[in-house]
Amino acid sequence: MKRETRVASVEELPLLARELIAFAERQHIKNIFFYGDLGSGKTTFIQHLCRELGCVDVVSSPTFALINEYARSENSEPVYHMDLYRLRSSEEARDIGVEEYLFEDAYCFVEWPELIEHLAQADEVLKISIEILPDSSRKFVLL
Repeated sequence: MKRETRVASVEELPLLARELIAFAERQHIKNIFFYGDLGSGKTTFIQHLCRELGCVDVVSSPTFALINEYARSENSEPVYHMDLYRLRSSEEARDIGVEEYLFEDAYCFVEWPELIEHLAQADEVLKISIEILPDSSRKFVLL
């Protein structure tokens, strides 16, 4: 996977999702943190990652639920999707059990991870930044 990729349309996301999952598997990393402004496409990209992983559930933003769990068709290991935008402290994150999800042997996609960055080892996390460019395309950067 390239360190930086420009995506002009959502039609390009399935290939990028496939590349990211392959890269994560080679690195033995299942925690992926997503950074970007509101509306940058974090949830949309996570939907494509979940499809690539064979999720059978509808993937939606967990903004109000905070954590969604998605079943996979060919694997008993679920995929977790967190949106921590509404949390105010790392204590709140601990209260909802974020640490347990990060240390499970399951994919864990986290939007707005700033409050929990210290809970995961740097070599156990991929960090992806998504930036909206002036022409409405997106720049994906592996940090």
